[in-house]
Amino acid sequence: MALSPSARADVLLLWDYLRMGHAPRPCSVAIALGSHDLSVADTAAGLLARGMAPLVVMTGATSPTSAARMPRGEAVHYRERALELGVPASAVLLEPEARNTGENITKSRELLAANGIEVTSVLLVSKPYEERRAYATLRKLWPSVDAVCASARVPYADYVSAIGDEDMVVAMMVGATQRIMLYPERGLTVEQPVPRKCASPTPGCAITASPHAWPGTRERRGGVR
Repeated sequence: MALSPSARADVLLLWDYLRMGHAPRPCSVAIALGSHDLSVADTAAGLLARGMAPLVVMTGATSPTSAARMPRGEAVHYRERALELGVPASAVLLEPEARNTGENITKSRELLAANGIEVTSVLLVSKPYEERRAYATLRKLWPSVDAVCASARVPYADYVSAIGDEDMVVAMMVGATQRIMLYPERGLTVEQPVPRKCASPTPGCAITASPHAWPGTRERRGGVR
């Protein structure tokens, strides 16, 4: 789907909104949230190399968008990538069962506790457009820790080029925004401010026209991660 100039402007607005813009700082642990995008593992590995966390939890099973790219599971592929990039095996914990963002957080928390690791702050590594929703999820499910969001720092066009499927990226950005609006009332996330332009995009733009938009509000179990 080729985006019109007005639709592209809306998409870029969402791209900017969904990223938190946090400056990386040292945290107790990094948690790399499972997805179809190996740049999450790349980002986590780079942050560990910079001393931003002593270890990382790679978390995630598979989803419809990751099954073909990561047949052994998201966390497993993340771990393999991190080891290839020089992260010591002793600095990686594997959580291969989580099937949505909430489970990424709760199962990682349980794994860290089982390993006797005290956590006061989390470096939350995700796809760029999942930063805000991941942050809202962690603040709801683990409010006692500080959260710092991180992702690949690339322009939208470069990110889409790396993924190779703009329709999927747009659809997932739409789903992330809709979850941010809907999930607080379901008790799944804390509320986040949503600019009016993001909540009510121009009629006919990619945001309202996306065929995957509302189905994407299902929090996995067959929906979109």
